[in-house]
Parts: sequence; structure tokens; C-alpha cells
Amino acid sequence: MRKYIEKYLLPIAMALGIAFHTRLSVLSPFIPYLLAMMLFITYSRVRWSDIRPTKFHYILLSIQYVGSALIYLALRPFNETLAQAAMICMLTATATSAPVVAGMLGGSIAMTAAYAIISNLTVALIAPLFLSLVGKSSESIPLAASFWHIFRSVMPILVIPFLAALLLRKSAPRIHKKIQSAQIVSFYLWAVALTIVIGNITYYVRMQGDDHYRLEIMIGVVSLIICLLQFYLGRKIGRRFGQTVAGGQGLGQKNTVLAIWLTQTYLNPLATLGPGMYVLWQNLVNSWQIWREKRRN
Repeated sequence: MRKYIEKYLLPIAMALGIAFHTRLSVLSPFIPYLLAMMLFITYSRVRWSDIRPTKFHYILLSIQYVGSALIYLALRPFNETLAQAAMICMLTATATSAPVVAGMLGGSIAMTAAYAIISNLTVALIAPLFLSLVGKSSESIPLAASFWHIFRSVMPILVIPFLAALLLRKSAPRIHKKIQSAQIVSFYLWAVALTIVIGNITYYVRMQGDDHYRLEIMIGVVSLIICLLQFYLGRKIGRRFGQTVAGGQGLGQKNTVLAIWLTQTYLNPLATLGPGMYVLWQNLVNSWQIWREKRRN
């Protein structure tokens, strides 16, 4: 039963989010706490010495950040909301579940986990700058004040769990080992958070009526293109370093719960449809990769 539930947890979470979106929309304040708990459990698997950026990591980070800025500038003349949705799909950090999928595909769990941590930590520094430049309050609040407000909000969620995991390793190794061996809890927390954010997206889209259906279709198509492009570029770059799978999962598999929370908080809420659809696209890609790998073996 447990394996069955874990196999179909994604569609179950999405179905529950859509079905009960009205009630789930009031639970959005809990999303930051769920994110922090997920990251804390994930960070318990690594040591400080593991966080050593390599040339491979730097190239992926460059695509993640420079690419998000370029795609925003390219789409902004057509539609601001579409540009924001596309930007956040590239800007957001690697999913905490990426190392698990990389392991299932025969890739390096350590390399993927290292990039996931580096990506999440650097987002705490880079995202406030991006969001303060393009966010809802950028026109009414000075850049420095907007940056500091976002930085102060994002930093605790992404960095404090990392510091807490390192401290726990030193001060209470037995408890740390128990948390380290309970990675499945992070998976279930992710499902709960995903249910809430899908509920929020559904609620907001329904409130918009039929006036934005063309924009919603465009956002869905653009998020699909960005998803496929990031998996492709990640695998192509990773192949040069003998890390094909790690490159694909590191760049392509995104922390969409974080992306949706950032978008709903600081950008046009309709842009959340971008990372919301990215959830579907990336899991379709992962499902196909896992199926292909099992068939090959």
C-alpha cells in the first residue's frame, strides 16, 4: 500500500488540491513552514565539506540566473505576467527530491544533492534582487527597501534550516541520524505543500473568469518549453563532465513549491500558473525517464 501511495502521490495531491481548492486556499500561510521543514530534512544528508562548487555547478547556476533574466526581458514586451511566469520557472532552485530521482536514473546522488543545496542557498541571495526589480511593489517602494524586505522574508526559509541541520549534527548526532534516515518524511511534506499550492492556483484561476484563458494557455505552453529546454541543456552540459543525469535533474527538476510561494507573494498571482504547470511537465519528464531506465535494465 505504501509503495502504491508513493507512486501515485503526485496525481493524488493535485486532484485533492483542485477538488478542495476553496478550503485549501486559507492554508497558504503554512507553506513557508512546510518548505523550511522539507529543506531541513534534506540538508541533514550533507556535511559542510560537501558544499564545494565545481565548474559544473557554476555553469548550471549561470544558466539558471542569466537565463531567467534574459527570458524575462525577451517576453516582457509581449506580456508582463507571461514574462514573470517564465522567469520564475528558470529562477527557482532545484527540487529537494532531485537527488532521489537522479539515483533512480543511475546518476550521482551526491553531485545532484550538492547542486540542490548550492542552488537553494544562492536563491536566497539572488531571488530578492530579481523579485524586487520586477515584483508587485517595485513601482511604489525603493529598490533597496524592496530588496531588504524580500531578502528578510526568504533568507530564514532557505538558510536557517541549513544552519540548524549543521548544528544538530554537532550537538545531537543521534537525533540527527534519525532525521537523516527519515527522508521519506520530506516526500510526504512535499505532497502536503503541493496540495495546498495547487489549491491556491485553482482558486485564483477560477476567480479570474474566462478573460485570461489565452494568457493561461500561453503560460502553460511557455512553461513546457522551458521545462524541456532545461532538462535538455542540463543533460548536455552534464555529459561533458560525466554527470548527464545530475545535470538534467539539477537544472530541470525545480522546487516548484518554493516557486509558487515566491510568485504568489511578490509577483502577479496569475503568474503562479507557470510553476504550477511546471509541476506537471517535470513529473511527466521524470516518469518517462524512469520508465525508459527500467525498460533498458
